[in-house]
Amino acid sequence: MGDNARTIAIVLHDLPLGGSERIAVRLANRWAALGREVTLFCGSRHGPLADLIHAAVEVVEADPPIPRGPGSRKALGKATAAYVAQHMPDILFVPGNYHWPILPAIDDLPADQRPGIIAQIGTPLYRHGRGVLAQIPYNLKTRRQFRGVDQAISLSDSMTDDANRVLGRRITQRIALPALDDEDHAFTPPPEGKIILAAGRLVKEKGFDVALRAFALLDDPEAKLVIVGEGERRAELEALAAELGVADRVRLPGYVPDIRPWLEIARTFLLTSWYEGYAAVIVEALGAGRQVVSTDCTPAARELLGEALHGHVAAIGDARGLAEGLRRVLNTPAPDPRVLARSVADYRIGSIAEAYLRVFDAVVAKRTSPATIKRFAPFPGRAFAIPTGRPAPVNVARPRSAWRRSA
Repeated sequence: MGDNARTIAIVLHDLPLGGSERIAVRLANRWAALGREVTLFCGSRHGPLADLIHAAVEVVEADPPIPRGPGSRKALGKATAAYVAQHMPDILFVPGNYHWPILPAIDDLPADQRPGIIAQIGTPLYRHGRGVLAQIPYNLKTRRQFRGVDQAISLSDSMTDDANRVLGRRITQRIALPALDDEDHAFTPPPEGKIILAAGRLVKEKGFDVALRAFALLDDPEAKLVIVGEGERRAELEALAAELGVADRVRLPGYVPDIRPWLEIARTFLLTSWYEGYAAVIVEALGAGRQVVSTDCTPAARELLGEALHGHVAAIGDARGLAEGLRRVLNTPAPDPRVLARSVADYRIGSIAEAYLRVFDAVVAKRTSPATIKRFAPFPGRAFAIPTGRPAPVNVARPRSAWRRSA
C-alpha cells in the first residue's frame, strides 16, 4: 500500500457497551473488511462488545489483564507503549476522551518506535457544570496529553473550534459519528399511541429524574414512558414515578442490546442528560424515522434538531420545556420517517470509515516524508516554530510489559 496505513492498532480499556468503545469496534470491523490489518489492544478483553468483533480483527489483551480502577489508565498506557514499540503499527487510534491518559506513555517512546497517533475527541471540552476554576487546569492537562498527537478527530464543528483553541495548534478535523449501519432504514410511521422512549444507564448524569418530571408535567393519560437501561438508580426512579403519580404509565424493562426494536414502536425519543458527547442515540432515532425531544446536552441536539420537524430542544434540566416539546410532538401528525432518516444520511459507517482511513494514510505519508519546520501562530502576534517530526526524549527507559493474544 505504499505510504498507506497498513497496520492499525486501537487501544480500549475493555469492551463495555459505551459509546466510544462501540463505535471503535464498528470502525475496526469495517477497516478490516477494507483490507487493513487491525488489532484491538485491550486492558481486558471481557465485556458484551466482545461478541461483536469480527474474526478478521485481532484482539490482544494485556498480560496480566488491567481491569478498570485507580491508576488503571496509566498502567494501560505503559502496556500499550510496550506493545506498539515491539509491533510497530503504522497508526495508533485512541477513541474517546476516556482513553487520553494513555497518550503520555506513547509520547515518551523514542521517535523511531512511535506510531502515528490519532486521538478522537468524543465529548465536548467545555462541559455543563464545569466552572472556570476547573476548566483552566482541564485545558492545560488536555494540551499536555495531546502534545504528541498527529491528528485529532472531533465529531462536530464546534468541538473542532474548541479543540484548536485548547490545543494551541490546528490538528483537529471533523468526521461524522458513524452511528448508522449502511443497511439501517427508517421504520414505517409509528403505530397509534404515544409511547415515549428513553435509553441509557440509570445513573445521575442521564437525568432520568428530569424525564419523569417532564412526563408528569405532560399530563397526558394516553402517553407512556419507557426507559430502557439498567443502573444504580433504578429503585430511586421507581420511587419517584410513584411519587409523581405516573408509575402505572412508566416501564423500566432493563438492559437491551439494541434499541431499534423499541424505536419501531415509539412515537418519539426523549434525551434528558446533563451532558453527553456527540449523542449517537439522536442519530439512531432520526435514522429510524423518529422525532427527538432533548436537552441541550450535546452538540448533536443543536446540529440535528434545529428544525421543528426533527423535534425540540430544551435547556438542560428544564422539565417544563421538555414537557412542552413532548406535547407539541405528540399532538401533531408524525412526519414522513424517510425525511427524518435523510437528515442523518451522512452518519452511515461506510463513507465515514473510509474518511478515517484517508486521515490515517495522510499521517503515514507525512511521517515518512522529510521533516519540515512549520510556523503557526495560535495567538495573535505570537508565532513560534513547531517541527513536524517529534525528537526522541532524552534518557527514556523502555517500558516493560507483556500481552496476551486472542485465541
